[in-house]
Amino acid sequence: MAMTFLVGGVASGKSRTATALASRTTRAVTLVATAEGLDDEMAARIERHRRERPAGWTVVEEPLALSAAIEAAGPEHVVIVDCLTLWVTNLLASDEGLDDDEIILRAGAAAKACAARARPVIVISNEVGAGIVPMHPLARRFRDVLGRANAVFADAADTVALMVAGRAVTLSDPLEALDPGGPR
Repeated sequence: MAMTFLVGGVASGKSRTATALASRTTRAVTLVATAEGLDDEMAARIERHRRERPAGWTVVEEPLALSAAIEAAGPEHVVIVDCLTLWVTNLLASDEGLDDDEIILRAGAAAKACAARARPVIVISNEVGAGIVPMHPLARRFRDVLGRANAVFADAADTVALMVAGRAVTLSDPLEALDPGGPR
């Protein structure tokens, strides 16, 4: 069915929009949450998100095994993945010692699992590459790996939207938008 990929800055309306899109379907919803409440601030964020979503949704908290969580969701359920940013963070911090290419392979498998679902899937991620080049090597690695993972999901999605100030700007395939006639 259709995968929608919502990307944008922090507090840009991604989760609120995903909730509204899923609620409009009137179908059961599974939310795959990748966040872990490892400190007070993150625990408070997670609690705020819990309060803002409908009570009847199935919530699967899965910080690492994203593909398996997507595949395990009820076949008739709409799925929301919130969010790739924290999932990539979790993979970088995991004890598995994953290199960047392995993380991107996992992103490809998760994107494929989303695209294969019979019901809508909404995937959320942050855009972190629009700022300055970070000074720390790990911060640069995170920015680059997340950018690559976002591109993998955008390539697999039917709809890609950049969220800014609670508004969506639909993004198109650059080759189609810039060269609609194709090769000459």
